[in-house]
Amino acid sequence: MAGNLVGKTLKGGLFTRVVGRRLLFFQEISSTMDEAARQAAAGTEEGTVVIAENQTAGRGRQGRDWVSRQGNLYLSVVFRPSPHTLPFLAALSAVATVRAIRKTTGLEPRIKWPNDIQLGGRKVAGILVESAVQGDVVTYAIAGIGINVNLETDKVGNIAGFATALNAAAGRPVAREEVLRQLLQELDALYLQTAQGGSPLTEWRGLLETLGQRVRAYWGNETHIGHAEDVDGMGNLLLRLEDGRRITLTAGDVTLHGLEQ
Repeated sequence: MAGNLVGKTLKGGLFTRVVGRRLLFFQEISSTMDEAARQAAAGTEEGTVVIAENQTAGRGRQGRDWVSRQGNLYLSVVFRPSPHTLPFLAALSAVATVRAIRKTTGLEPRIKWPNDIQLGGRKVAGILVESAVQGDVVTYAIAGIGINVNLETDKVGNIAGFATALNAAAGRPVAREEVLRQLLQELDALYLQTAQGGSPLTEWRGLLETLGQRVRAYWGNETHIGHAEDVDGMGNLLLRLEDGRRITLTAGDVTLHGLEQ
């Protein structure tokens, strides 16, 4: 029993205006995303955070399973963003995660487009954003964040070799409550700035390790190989193909071409 993570987080002080207005902690739950969506649909206030010690059906981007074991961070935040803010939720969540890791561990994470957080080329955290939109009205959006803190990734077959955890990367125990507290505060600051007309994309772009690389990009049943030239004002990847054409990818996965087949 790891103790109540929320209690430890609040004991150190949580200084936010929106994110963290309500904190819900579950020892075990199917998915923080599903619970956050249920809470949002029932009218919970913006900034509600659902946190779980364990998930039995955690998921990542494109329907992938997310390994969810005790000792790590699994949370989903309820937002009620404007149409201006919604497209930037994934990027601001990624930037907030990088900031939180950097400030609590001294490590320097990078982002693999679009929002995988990596340390030394290995994934340490992931972002998932889902939303409910009716016409031009955003009913709610859920930003889910999973961070490997104390996960022995080399002992988990389906992620061994390409994932890592904060404790392993830092070479020392990392207090989850410190990472969580910093993450909620960074999310709050970036969300408020974006809601006031700002954009997290400049900082997000500067953290992208994908740019300038020859990559293989996967989207649906399509595979493209080319040079990752830049991102546009909405965070889409601008890929220069080998035949000289430039295409815009709004979503998908990329790997360094030649490193994975």
